[in-house]
Amino acid sequence: MKKYSLTAKSVFFLSILTTIGFLSGCNPKAPKSEKPESDSVMVENAVADTTIYGTCGEGTAMHSLELITDAGDTLQYMIGEDADGEQDVQGGLLVGDRLAVIEGGSLDGEKTAKKVINLTTLLGKWTSLDKNFEIMEGGVVKSNVKAESNPWTSWKILNGQLVLNKDTFDIDKLGTDSLYLESKQGIFTFKRP
Repeated sequence: MKKYSLTAKSVFFLSILTTIGFLSGCNPKAPKSEKPESDSVMVENAVADTTIYGTCGEGTAMHSLELITDAGDTLQYMIGEDADGEQDVQGGLLVGDRLAVIEGGSLDGEKTAKKVINLTTLLGKWTSLDKNFEIMEGGVVKSNVKAESNPWTSWKILNGQLVLNKDTFDIDKLGTDSLYLESKQGIFTFKRP
């Protein structure tokens, strides 16, 4: 059997190769980024929620909103109108109701509310031809159709839009007995049972 002798130079070279191999083996590779399942996930991950939550205060009037925020601050907003003279207030304004407000900047030095969603009105049972669900406190949705393949189980407001699981909707109309949601797939109509 042939014997090999290691010189100082070859030991040094071998130790460098071992160190490089060790370091490259211990350096975890970053996981490959996967393409999001839908646009709503991308929006959810890329944009911070700017919604301000609170309770409708007693100083609320036809064109102004007093919001007592969850942090305890009292904010005053002017409620703007669109080109048709319509305000984007979904669900009405009733003192004591929980609201989600999306700010719209300022007008003549006063804050404006771009969109107001009455969360108290949004809560409760809603039905359509293929859906029967209840929007509950704490971001929970309860489906009342046992055979439904993809029932909604969670909800939240994100920058003025309603997110049900990963489905994102604009709230076109929210009343005491009707709810119109719009997405890329169309307009969905719900009513109280």
